[in-house]
Amino acid sequence: MDVKEAIETRRSYRALGPAEITDGIVKELATAAQLTASCFNNQPWKFVFARSKGSLAKLHDCLSKGNDWAKTAPVIIAAFAKKDYDCVIKEREYYLFDLGMAVSALVLRATELGLVAHPIAGFDNEKVRLALGIPEGNMVLTLIILGKKIGDLSALTPQQAGGEADRPPRLALENIYSVDAYDEKLAVKPAR
Repeated sequence: MDVKEAIETRRSYRALGPAEITDGIVKELATAAQLTASCFNNQPWKFVFARSKGSLAKLHDCLSKGNDWAKTAPVIIAAFAKKDYDCVIKEREYYLFDLGMAVSALVLRATELGLVAHPIAGFDNEKVRLALGIPEGNMVLTLIILGKKIGDLSALTPQQAGGEADRPPRLALENIYSVDAYDEKLAVKPAR
C-alpha cells in the first residue's frame, strides 16, 4: 500500500474488535511517529500504548459517554506533548502541530498494517494524565483507539452505527484551498 492508498483507505471506524498488537506493531507505529518532521527537529511528541487490562480499564474511566464504543478496542494510545519541548514563535505553539503530524503518520502506518487508528477528543485530559502517570504540564491532545474493524455494531449508538458504512462527507476542494490569496469560498463552516 502506498501513501495515497493509505490516505484514501483510512477511516475512523468505531466497530472495533480484538487484534494482536505485538511489540513489533507498537514499534512500527512509534517509528512512523518518530520519523515525522518537527520545528527545529524538537520531536516533542510522546505516546503511551495502553494494552494491559488494568491500563485499559483506567482509560475507560476517562472516556466521555459518547466514546463507550472504544472499550472494545485492544489498545488505546495516549498522544501527548509539552509546550516547553517545542518552538513557540510569537503566538504559534508548534507542539500541537508537531504532535498532530506525528499522530497522522502513526494513523497512516496503522492503516497500512490493516488496523484502524481512530483519534478521539472525548476524554478527560487530567484523568488520562494521572491514570497513565504522565507528568504535569503535558497536554494529552488525543487518545487513539486502535484495533481491527469488525461487522458487529452492537457497541455503537444507532447514529454511530449508521456512520460505519460510508465515509462521512468531506468539504469540497474549493472550500479548503485557494491559490495566491484568500478566497471567500474558504469561509464555509466545516461539516459536523
